Amino acid sequence: MKTNRLLAWIALAIGVIYFVVPLLGTFEFSLRMRRGEYSFDAYQSVFSDMQFRETFGYSMMMALLTIIFGMLLIVPTAYWVRLRLPQIRPVIEFITLLPLVIPAIVIVFGYLRLYNSSSWLPLTNSTSGTNALLMLSYVTLALPYMYRAVDTAMRAIDVATLTEAAESLGAKWPTIMFRCIFPNVMSGVLSGAFITFAIVMGEFTMAALLNRPAFGPYLQLVGANKAYEPSALAIIAFAITWISMGLLQLVSRFSKTAPRKA
Repeated sequence: MKTNRLLAWIALAIGVIYFVVPLLGTFEFSLRMRRGEYSFDAYQSVFSDMQFRETFGYSMMMALLTIIFGMLLIVPTAYWVRLRLPQIRPVIEFITLLPLVIPAIVIVFGYLRLYNSSSWLPLTNSTSGTNALLMLSYVTLALPYMYRAVDTAMRAIDVATLTEAAESLGAKWPTIMFRCIFPNVMSGVLSGAFITFAIVMGEFTMAALLNRPAFGPYLQLVGANKAYEPSALAIIAFAITWISMGLLQLVSRFSKTAPRKA
């Protein structure tokens, strides 16, 4: 018993060293911009950079649009499959897994071939069209995580009973969806939203190939041309990811204690 406990603590220590020491080294290096002393000059330089604010704001906006569009696409789909079409559930699950096995560069090249200036739907001809294409690309990348989070939340409720009760009271489909289903799967929606947010904020390939001013390409640009600012940006990006994961844990704990809405 003591041996097992000792081995567990050793494994934990190795994991902490493996993950924390490089992070501390990166943080320490980001503080050495001023010669001979520690300072937050690198962070001040990053936050005062207009391009940082523009790219960060752009990625925040794209993350919000991706979450909204993904939520409106996935929740009704998962609801309808669970209620009316359970026989095609394996097909839907297979489709949602495809973004995990198909590289992002392959997906975006396919989009460029389908929606370039000479295609039947030339989305890349305009800025708004390219932004819409990038948002749909992000929805594709987030599909496995968002769908599984929503589907897991939907398993915890009796969809058929809720639907029958709402219909017996004269509720129409939009009322059932937005007043019965959405409130009961909100924990899953928020879980998928936080993961989607982290994905969008750090994604590079699709934004770079579509030539959009996103945060991921900005990280690469700074990393190739400056010394201390890339370390500060790495800490900032790491903080964004961990904040998202922390909020995800809070939502998961809250969903276990919150009562279900009838």
